Amino acid sequence: MENPTLSGRTALVTGSGRGIGRAIALRLARDGADIIVNYARNQKPAEQTADEIRDLGRRAIVIRANVGKVENINHLFEEIEAEFGKLDIFVSNAATGFNRPAMEQKEPGWEYTQNVNSRAFLYCAQKAVPLMKENGEGWMVAISSPGSIRVLPDYISVGASKASLEAITRYLAVELAADHIHVNAVSPGLVLTEALQHFSAMSDPDLPDRLIANTPCGRLVTPEDVADVVAFLCSPSSAMICGQVITVDGGYTLVAPR
Repeated sequence: MENPTLSGRTALVTGSGRGIGRAIALRLARDGADIIVNYARNQKPAEQTADEIRDLGRRAIVIRANVGKVENINHLFEEIEAEFGKLDIFVSNAATGFNRPAMEQKEPGWEYTQNVNSRAFLYCAQKAVPLMKENGEGWMVAISSPGSIRVLPDYISVGASKASLEAITRYLAVELAADHIHVNAVSPGLVLTEALQHFSAMSDPDLPDRLIANTPCGRLVTPEDVADVVAFLCSPSSAMICGQVITVDGGYTLVAPR
């Protein structure tokens, strides 16, 4: 159900040109929010997302900024302040990772993964809070991963960054609650994206069927499923949810693999 109470609100969704970020940006736009579409490398899909938002009657701007770099975060928020003068919603979705075993991790890849996946949330939040205080309230949602608490193959750099992201979520939630800024996280399971479909087609065609067989709800999570939960956490109805990580995986992590 669309939430008209987001009308007039402004939302930043990092990494919103594709996949989950795109679905979140479109859902918030359908609920009435104007959107800052952010990307780091691929401009075309970001512009396409912005065009779809405008077709919904919402305002959209596209800002290139690699949030793994503090100077780019500064640029991102300077642009937001100049264009909108405020920010109501911040969704930290941009992510990266170098998938290899712990003993093969290299410093550059490790540092870059931590910077994009967790540090960016903290430093973006520092920039977002003054803009949210202008309105007397705000919402932040970080996109995490089950790898924050489960050991997944070759996932240590991402898993560690997501564990850090969830800790930052809890600390920000407590620190900002008095300012009526609501901070939570969403942890999707394996999501049916183009990337997953490409990977399975190239290396493991049976992967989607195996995942579905181990999901009690009988299907894979879609980007829209994740976006629905994010939209709820960005609405007044979620006011008493504070510092929580909401798992969206159709029950996959509850059962032993078959």
